[in-house]
Amino acid sequence: MNGFSMEEMQAMQRALQEKYRGKWEPIQPETGKNKLLWMLGEVGEVAEIIKKNGHQPIVEDESVRQHFVEEMADVLMYFNDVMLCFGVTPAELKAAYTEKHQRNLTRW
Repeated sequence: MNGFSMEEMQAMQRALQEKYRGKWEPIQPETGKNKLLWMLGEVGEVAEIIKKNGHQPIVEDESVRQHFVEEMADVLMYFNDVMLCFGVTPAELKAAYTEKHQRNLTRW
């Protein structure tokens, strides 16, 4: 695998949303808040892994690392759902990220 693009992640999320249409909340601005709250819950699970295990096991213990990476994937899934809910494109995100990066390079 040579990278993992936002386009690929969003396509995967769209496929999940299609599969569970009618069972999951639809991807629309009205549900963006809920998707964001679910994402924050997943961020809490990532933090809990760090809190419980410290940083070394995430690097050295394969089972802890696997759990950590899985929870990070959950965060990204909800992050992409939030983007989809509000119609944020990968190109928009890249432009904002690049601009913010440039500002941060000259900030201090």
